[in-house]
Amino acid sequence: MPRDSELVRAACEGDAGCLGMLLARHRAGMYAVALALLGHSQDAEDALQEAALVALRRIGDIRDPEAVGPWLRMVVRNVCRSQLRRMRAVPVADVAGAVASDRSGGPPDPAEVLDRHALRDWVWSALEDLPPGQRLVSMLRYFTDVTSYEDIAALCATPVGTVRSRLHQARAKLAEALLNSADRAHDDTTALSALHLRLAEETIASAHRGQLASALSEWWSPQADVTWPTGRHTGIDYLPTAFDHDLSDGVRHELLNVVASREVVIWEAAMHNPPEDPFHCPPGVVWVHFLDRGRVGRVRLYHPRHR
Repeated sequence: MPRDSELVRAACEGDAGCLGMLLARHRAGMYAVALALLGHSQDAEDALQEAALVALRRIGDIRDPEAVGPWLRMVVRNVCRSQLRRMRAVPVADVAGAVASDRSGGPPDPAEVLDRHALRDWVWSALEDLPPGQRLVSMLRYFTDVTSYEDIAALCATPVGTVRSRLHQARAKLAEALLNSADRAHDDTTALSALHLRLAEETIASAHRGQLASALSEWWSPQADVTWPTGRHTGIDYLPTAFDHDLSDGVRHELLNVVASREVVIWEAAMHNPPEDPFHCPPGVVWVHFLDRGRVGRVRLYHPRHR
């Protein structure tokens, strides 16, 4: 039977199966910590699922591979303490804000960590297996700055309770997939992300040149439906007009992040207003593109409350 240190080194090199073995080997101790701190089986299970995803993102942070057991229990303890802080100190309506603010001093950004090792492809393959609703809320929650339940709910046009439920279900399925650690080949996520980053950069650059209509015609369906932050629906033809209005008013868009799966592509962009009119537009906008056979069939635009 391989030693913990051997499994850690293999997991750091991208072997999801070895990470799954580590989690299975230490599950009892991790669950005991969660039960001791939360005192409720369902809350403890939620904490265990969250801890598995944190371990996935941060396995490369372990300095002593022989001490992975205490490290995993520490991860569970931190997850539980975070849950307790939110439950005790934050009104229900403000829980999401606490989650977002807690990130500032918390673990590194998941996307940045995953970019550094081969487990990224496994993660995205597992995400692709989720139902569309669970996949979208997971992409927003873990790979964009749209992390609050309220913002995710508004963007997805669904109740906050549904967002919580979908995230819970997604965490459970991802944690189960990690424990099962399928050995199948995974898509090349880096190539997919690079493709959509290039498309996003070219589209924004074309928009600043007043050529957005031409850029959209290349990878958007002519019948694409656009849902604006106000809830208004328009066709593709109105987007260049709206963008040109922003440009004429001195507003510039800066692409900050692109998150891509096979069926959903998310852009995050800053909106820089002119000095003489600093509140002309909200500080940022999120574009969620829903693809149909490789072309954009629907788009939702949303202004997060915090950029």
